This record gives sequence, C-alpha cells and structure tokens, in this order.
Amino acid sequence: MTDLTRREQIAAGLAEVEARIAGACRAAGRGREELTLVAVTKTYPASDVRILSGLGVRDVGENRDQEAAAKAAETAGLPLTWHFVGQLQTNKVRSVLGYADVIHSVDRIRLVTALSREADRVGREATCLVQVALDDDPSRGGARPGEVPALADALAGARGLRLGGVMAVAPLGEEPDKAFARLRELAQAVRERHPGAEIISAGMSGDLAAAVANGATHLRIGTALLGRRKPFVR
Repeated sequence: MTDLTRREQIAAGLAEVEARIAGACRAAGRGREELTLVAVTKTYPASDVRILSGLGVRDVGENRDQEAAAKAAETAGLPLTWHFVGQLQTNKVRSVLGYADVIHSVDRIRLVTALSREADRVGREATCLVQVALDDDPSRGGARPGEVPALADALAGARGLRLGGVMAVAPLGEEPDKAFARLRELAQAVRERHPGAEIISAGMSGDLAAAVANGATHLRIGTALLGRRKPFVR
C-alpha cells in the first residue's frame, strides 16, 4: 500500500466522521465548533498520525504509554495536542507528562498526587479530566459517581494540574443516550463547583451521536477514522 492510497483511505474516513458529527450537531441544535475531534491512533503507526495532521486534525489520542511516547517522539514538530485516554498507572506518570497535554483518565486521589508532583517538578501544566465509571466493570477504570466531587476538588487544587472536566465510556449493554445523560448531570455538578471545567469527553465511533446529544465536547474516534485495529509495529 502506498502512502497516497493510505492518505486517501484516511481522508475518506475523516470525511465520513465529519459528516456524522455535522448531522449529530444539527439534530442536537449545536454548532460544529463546539466539538473537538480526538483521533485515537492506537495500534496505528506514526505515519498515520502525520497523514491526519496533514488533513487538518490537531488532536490525537493514545491509551498505551509505550506506544504513545514513541509516536509523539516520531511526530515531534507537528502542530498536535496529545491526549492520553487510557488507564494510567502511577509509574507511567513521568513518561505521560512528557508528551500529553490532556489526560482523560484520572480516577483516584493517588494519581492526582503523582501527577501534581511530577508536573510541578518539571514546571508544566496538564489538563486533567475525572474519568467516571458508568458501570461496575473494573477493567474500564473510572471513579464511582459519588467519588467525583472530591476527585474534582483535588484536581482543581493541585499544583501543575488544571481540572478540565469529565470523561466516560458508555457501558456495554446499555443505551448510550441514557449513560451519557448521567454523565452530563455529573458534568453539570462539577461545573457548578468549578466553572472552568467545561470538557465532557464522551463518544466513540459507535455512539458519537448520543454523546453529541448529551453535551459532549470531545469525541474520541478511532475505528471510523482509521479502520479496524491492527498490531502496532514501530
């Protein structure tokens, strides 16, 4: 496959995703400018990131640090905002803060402490989102809804960190609209205490319309942009 052919494939995927977002915005009475498309490039090479950048995509997401760090280094110099969207262990904090501008998956106080210590040490600020668990699946991570206010307060008061808002993944087997409606209520409660926390990171390839209808500001789209996952090879 030539680079040109791959570029055409990605351009077609991007056009289709943009059309879906535009349709969802019209249905919800929202403007396209209210939404940030985060291209999730996990398992795809840095060459795809370069193509996306050339097509105007400015936000890229990854969920594994080893893969993300490598691709961020390989694409240094491109006008990109890197989002870390996967579960984050404290021993990966230093590496993730080396490239990620936005961390979507803060779900416990211990992680806030580790992130704040490292951000303060290197003299930078990172935007962090409280990841909310909308079901009881521990493999997905996330704070219980009742834990969200305290976690948001901790992020808002942490040196080197900025509370950006909330993030969630729709539970399996539940209507995304119902799940994202609960997230929207939690997001509103967080904003009442912290008016600057305006981000709602919700919606992926299969449920972006429901996310847009429920106030999402950031959509994490992978498969619809780049196709089915393939093993990542550097």
